[in-house]
Amino acid sequence: MTVIVQVMLERESRRHLDEFKRRMRSAPAVQQCYYATGEADFILVVIVQDIAEYEQFTQEYFFNSSNVSKFTSSIVMDRVKVSLDII
Repeated sequence: MTVIVQVMLERESRRHLDEFKRRMRSAPAVQQCYYATGEADFILVVIVQDIAEYEQFTQEYFFNSSNVSKFTSSIVMDRVKVSLDII
């Protein structure tokens, strides 16, 4: 199951950003992590077996983090095109 997650942080100091980046790099379920502009501070591509595993992921990395203020999840229904090729 692929989940696209938008994460908003409570605080965006260099220390807080670096800590979140470090945690995402070490999270096995996080396939991709982008520090982005816009409403979300980070956009993640998370791969899990099922919704129960995703719930466990959110508990560990979002609910147990005092710096995550909000996150939204979109479950991928169909991979229409997947490519990392650079044109």
